Amino acid sequence: MIAPPDRTPLPREFFDRPVLEVAPDLLGRVLLRTTPDGPITLRITEVEAYDGPNDPGSHAYRGRTPRNDVMFGPPGHVYVYFTYGMWFCMNLVCGPEGTSSAVLLRAGEITEGAELARGRRLSARNDRELAKGPARLATALGVDRALNGTDACGPADSPLRMLTGTPVPSDQVSSGPRTGVSGAGGVHPWRFWSVNDPTVSPYRAHTPRRRPS
Repeated sequence: MIAPPDRTPLPREFFDRPVLEVAPDLLGRVLLRTTPDGPITLRITEVEAYDGPNDPGSHAYRGRTPRNDVMFGPPGHVYVYFTYGMWFCMNLVCGPEGTSSAVLLRAGEITEGAELARGRRLSARNDRELAKGPARLATALGVDRALNGTDACGPADSPLRMLTGTPVPSDQVSSGPRTGVSGAGGVHPWRFWSVNDPTVSPYRAHTPRRRPS
C-alpha cells in the first residue's frame, strides 16, 4: 500500500537554499490552494529554476522592478507574472532575501478538487491535462496577480500553502533545457521533472515571435 502524502506544511527553511537545490526537491510536494468554492491540491511534477542576476533567462537578471519585486523578498513567497497578454504563471521564491531566485511551477497532478479545476480548464481533454504546463496550472488553481506576494509558508488560512507531500526519489528525477528560453539562458539544464509522469508538459525550444506585418 502506498502511504498518503504528508500534509505537514513545508518550513520556510526549505526555500532558504540555492535554487538548484530547491527546484528538484519540489517534485512530489503538494500545493494546497484554498478557494471560496473549496480546496484544490496539486502534486508538483515539473519545475524550472531561475537564478536571478546569474541567469539571463530570469526576470530579475537586470535588477529589481515593480514587476519582479517579490522575487527579491523572503523565501517561500509566491511570484505571479502575466505573459503574452493572456496567461498567469506561478513561481516560488527561494534563496536568502535579496537573491531574487525562484522556481517556476510548470506542471502537476490535481489530486483533490478536480471538479473545480475542470470548471476553469474546459479545454482539457482529460484530468492529466488540467495542470500540464505553467499557464494551465495557474488557470486550474485560479491563480492570478491578486495572489502575487502570498506567503506559501504562512498561516493555515493562506490561499496558497506548500505541504511536504511525498518527495520524488533522485533516481526518478530527470533534467534538461528550460522550455522556450532563448539566448545564453537557454543552455541551462534547469528544468526538472518526474520521470514517466503523464502530467509533465512536452519540451519546446524557443521560437522567436513574429511581429505582425
